[in-house]
Formats: sequence, C-alpha cells, structure tokens
Amino acid sequence: MKKNILSSLLLLMPFIIFSQSNLRGMIMDKNNPKDNLGVEGASVHWLNTNISAITNKKGWFSIPYKPEYKKLIVNFVGYKTDTILVSNSSEIHHFLTLESELDGVVVKSKKKSIFRSSLTTVNMFTVNSEELLKAACCNLAESFETNPSIDVSFSDALTGTKQIQMLGLTSPYLLITQENIPSIRGASQVYGMTFTPGTWVESIQITKGAGSVVNGYESISGQINAELVKPFSDNKFFLNAYSSLNGRLELNTHFNKKVSDKWHTGLYVHGNYRGEKFDNNNDSFLDNPLANQINLMNRWQFTDAEKGWVSFINLRFLNDEKQTGQLNFIPKSDKGTTNAWGSEIDTRRFDASAKLGYVFPEMPFQSLGFQMAYSNHQQNSYFGLKVYDIQHESVYSNLIFNSIIGDTRNKFKTGISFTYDKFDELVNINNYDRKENSFGTFFEYAFDNLNNFSFTAGLRVDTHNLLGTFVTPRFHLRYVPWENSVLRASFGRGKRSANIFAENQQLFASSRQIKIDDVGGNIYGLNPEIAWNYGVSLMQKFNLFDKKGDVTLDFYQTDFKNQVIVDWENPQEISFYNLNGKSVANSFQVEVNYNIANHFNLRTAYKYFDISTDYKSGNLQKPIQPKNRFFANLSYETHKEEGEEKQWKFDVTFNSISKQRLPNTAVNPIQYQLPEYSEAYQMLNSQITRVFSNKFEVYAGAENITNVKQETPILASNDPFGSNFDSTIVYSPIFGRAMYVGLRFKIK
Repeated sequence: MKKNILSSLLLLMPFIIFSQSNLRGMIMDKNNPKDNLGVEGASVHWLNTNISAITNKKGWFSIPYKPEYKKLIVNFVGYKTDTILVSNSSEIHHFLTLESELDGVVVKSKKKSIFRSSLTTVNMFTVNSEELLKAACCNLAESFETNPSIDVSFSDALTGTKQIQMLGLTSPYLLITQENIPSIRGASQVYGMTFTPGTWVESIQITKGAGSVVNGYESISGQINAELVKPFSDNKFFLNAYSSLNGRLELNTHFNKKVSDKWHTGLYVHGNYRGEKFDNNNDSFLDNPLANQINLMNRWQFTDAEKGWVSFINLRFLNDEKQTGQLNFIPKSDKGTTNAWGSEIDTRRFDASAKLGYVFPEMPFQSLGFQMAYSNHQQNSYFGLKVYDIQHESVYSNLIFNSIIGDTRNKFKTGISFTYDKFDELVNINNYDRKENSFGTFFEYAFDNLNNFSFTAGLRVDTHNLLGTFVTPRFHLRYVPWENSVLRASFGRGKRSANIFAENQQLFASSRQIKIDDVGGNIYGLNPEIAWNYGVSLMQKFNLFDKKGDVTLDFYQTDFKNQVIVDWENPQEISFYNLNGKSVANSFQVEVNYNIANHFNLRTAYKYFDISTDYKSGNLQKPIQPKNRFFANLSYETHKEEGEEKQWKFDVTFNSISKQRLPNTAVNPIQYQLPEYSEAYQMLNSQITRVFSNKFEVYAGAENITNVKQETPILASNDPFGSNFDSTIVYSPIFGRAMYVGLRFKIK
C-alpha cells in the first residue's frame, strides 16, 4: 500500500513541480488604481540572477520560480525601481510609483479628441474637451455636433431646444448620467441637457446598446456619461465669452482653489441671455425664444491617495426663464387671453450630490464606492391657454463594491441601489401626481483572458412600487479575431416608466387634444415600457500611405415588448396608448477615421435607420426620422515650427439628411396640409480658432452656412387659437445661418 502511494506521488511530482515552477503577477500604475490598468514593458528579474521577464500590454508577466528566489526586482522607465519580497509562488499584484525627479527623454503624443479603446468590452468611446472645443458647445445638448453617433434635432418650432437621438431613438431611451449618477430624467428630459454648460464638461463617455446593470435598469439604447472638470486639475481661473448674431450672449467663469493638501474647491458660474426678437420667416412668431439663465455650481474634491480615499461634493442652483410665441405678445397683459399667443417656461432646479470612494491600500484591485444625489426640479409653464406645471423631487443612492475572484482576470461588481421620485404634475385642470420608489441589487462579473477575449455579464433585481419586481440582464462580449481588430456583441433588457407629458412638451404648443387610452396601468393608466437591445460592432485599424486610420461597423436592433406609443397621425389630437403589435428600431452605421496628414484628420460616417411601429392606423415608419444620414468632419491645426504650440485650428462639419416621413395632415384644410415626405437637405458648420498662447484664444464660427430653413415650421400661424395650429412638425432648421464669436482665457 505504501509503495502504491509512493509510486503515485513520484508520478505526480513532475506536475506538482511544473505547476509551481512559474510565478505570475501583474504590474500596475499607482496613479491610476481605479481602472487597474497594467504597465506594458516593465522588466522583472530575480536578484543576483539573469532570469527575467517583460510584462505584456496588460501588465502581466510570468517568470520561473524556485524557493531560493526571495527578491523580485521591478524596473520601468520613469518609475521607482521596486524590490518585492516573495515567499511562495502565489500570484502577486504590484503598483509602481512615479519618480519624483527624473532626467530623461520626454515623449510627446497627441491625444485623440475622440478615443475608442480596443481593450474595453463595451462599445464605448470617449469625447474629450479638445473635441468639445471644435464647436461653440454652449451646453451639453450642443456638444455632439461633430460626433456621428449622436443625432441632434429640434423638438418644436417655438422653444428652439435641441434634442438628441441614439440608434434612432430619442433621449428618454438613453441613460444620461453625470459622473455615473443619473441626472437627466423625469421632469428634466426635454430641457435638462441645456442645463449643463459645455465648459463644465471635461469629457463624455458614450456607450451604444445595453448599458451596465450597475447604473440601473432604465437604459435601453445606450448611455451618455458627462465627466465634469475637477477642482484639482482644472485651471485656477477660466473665462469663456460667447456672442452670436441670433442674439445669444453667454459668459462662463471657473474659479478653483486649493484649500489644503487634501481639499480643493471650485465655483462655476454660467449665464446666458437672449433679448432680441427675430422673425426671419415672417410668420409673426419668434424664431428663437427670449431667454435668461443663471447657473451656479460649487464643487469640492477630497483626495487622500496614501489612505485610498477620494470624494466629490456638488451643490448646484439653476434659474432658467424662456418666453416664446408671437412677436407682439406681452406676458403682463396677454397671458391667459386670446390677444396674442405666447408661452413662458420658468424652471428652478437645485441639485446636491456626493461621491465617496475607497481603494484598499493592500489590495488596490478592491474598492468600495457610494453615490448619493438629491434634486428638486420645478417648472411652471403655459403655452397659449394651456397650463403645464411639474415638480419632480428625486433621491438616488448606490453602493458599489469592486473586487476580484482569484486574480484580476476575474473581476466583479456588486451592490445595492435605491431611488425615490415624487411627481406633482398639473396639465390644464388635471392633476397627475405619483410617487415611485425602487430598491435593487446587482452583480456584474467581468472576465478577461488578457489577450483576445473578454466578456461582462450582469444581472440586477429590482422591486418597484408601481412596476413590480423584475430582473434586468445585460451582457457584453469582446473578441479579437485578427490583428488590429475588435469584434463586440451585446444584448440587454431595459424597463422604464414613460413620463408622457414631460417628454413631449411640444404637444402643448398646438391645438391637438390629448387622448390617453387607459389600460389600467399604474402610470397615466399605461403599462411600463420594456425593450431588448441587441448589437454587434466590428472595428478595424489600418495604415494607408503611412497614416493611421480605423473603420467601424455597427448594427443594433431595439425590439420593444411594450411601448407607450406617441401617435401624431391625427392632426387634431395626440394619442398615448400601449403597443399592440411590433415596434422595432434597426440602426446601421459605418464610420471611418483617417489621419490624412500631420494635424489633418477626417471623420466620416453613413447611417441607416429602419424604425417601424404598429400604430392603430397600421404599421408606419417613425415620423420625422430620416432613413439615411451622411456625416463628415475635417479638422486641421497649424503649429509653430520651433515647437508644438498650436496657432490656428480649423474645423468643418457636413451633414446630409435624407427625406423624412411627416405625420399625416390630409384631413386639414388644404392650406394647412403638408406633403407625405419632407425634402432632403444638407448642412455645413465651421469654426476657426486662433491660439495666441496657452492662456488666450479667440474663435469664430458659423452654423448652418447653407442657410437651410423649413418653409412652414408652424401650421396656421395666422390663427394660433384655431383648431389647426401646430408647431410640432419640425424636420429642419428654422433660424437659418447663424454666426458667432467668442474668446477663452485661462490661468493655470
């Protein structure tokens, strides 16, 4: 018996020795513990031996191990040389720290203004501040003019508010967050993106398709996350002034101060004003609303890198006033009368949020985060004789724990979340008040083989007082089939309660009667919206004439299992009812980015949309949605010969929009009828920036250089209190060409 055991041990000994003969580990950058990014090209060797290894592009290494090896030396240019004491062959994770003083070669590389990583599992790309400066970018809604993945349009012919779409679906189907805290939802859906000034935004992360279960269950077509400037890294003082020929004036100032070694604070002030009346199409209505906004934010940042703590606290107040309607409308004397048609939209909003993060010093791959936010949004408005008031009070909290299973190839996130929403809504004389609260828990597992394959699988369970208890699955996959390519696929489920009035406020600027088909649901008598999103994306990098480029093909499908249909097909009414049949949105995009020459870049894209819904009148294509769009952006910079400082920046953006199906107006009197389809049109925007120094620059630009204008943006503008008045059918620009100038000044 003993001989058999001994023989077995002798047979197993080579495998035991082999399994313990190599030491694996990961070398990471201490300055970026949050993302656990590995350091590529670091050298590791055993002290007093010639046995060494080099880390791969994700920071991993494997080196022969013997029990007599005790000290592992780690070297990397620009970082301190470290000695790691090793007592066994267990996997190690080590963080390098930067040298305090280093004499050596400085390598400069231009950071892309839009960056799409090959390593992330989700189909996400980052738009940084350099890209945002290519256009006037007065607010978040206007920051996508040079981005082909987001479509920008107008909601109506009166408020001038720009709306965004992704994958052919409007913004309510997007999860819009501010530093990963849901920010634009409920009452703020229509105007909320205009409440975040462009200069406050440091970068924007755009994710196509199903999002992460960590951020909630509402995302259907994607996520837009805005990272704000940080008091620690932002300029001590920043000034941006803007003026346009359409009467818009804007001023932004940032003040940042170091309070102590660990505390920094910033005060951000934004104001915009439009007091001049324009009516270029002579329909007696303002082309743009009169507007006045003041927006203040105080931001605090706490950082204790040695102990692993970081925290942000934000306080914000907004007052926004808009007046629109006929030129001769005077609110004091004409409000509530038929003397003249007019509208006022007054919004006051208060936000407070806090984020607290802790990275375990001995286990930098493990962290704990807590998010908390409160907002109070109050809008008082009227549109002619119609009244719409809404107050939305919201509380959001999220607790997230990050760690690994075994090693950093296997990561997970888990936590709990709570949301509370209170709506007080008045539509004419009808009250639509409700309270929503939900409690959820989530788990998300991520695997990465450190080479060519990774996936993320998430599941969350939520209990909602009006929507019930439900499960939300999300899945993302990444695979590298060949060199310089990335194939991604995803699917996921989303569920949301439709805020039918807040999301469709343009309906009040018409004579349409509101009709809701009550099916016994808990919100407006309607059932919640449920949809599955499926997507696949292929990115291929290439070199052509010694210049780099990439091409990306995306296809996404959103399949609604239930949807609140917004039916505009009867010009006398707007109907809300639950889907009875099919509603599918198909989106295809091919995008090409190419560096034509030094500092000369081309970005171009073609998009095709096929979005059809079963209405009560039959299956129809989505109205005011082009099937085909073409986009092109050219950017060029000049630099001083003796250095890399920029002197001039030129940017041109071209958009071609195909014909769009218009809502049915056949039953209107002939003078108020529209054709079945709109005409195709092309738009051109451009901006030139002169950089005088790293402190001062001026810019000038023009939007809609081709001067495209919709002929009849308002039906029956001569009879605004009649039965055919309608300002909701807007498919192209209204104002026409708009010129602007501005300046930026900063003290670092």
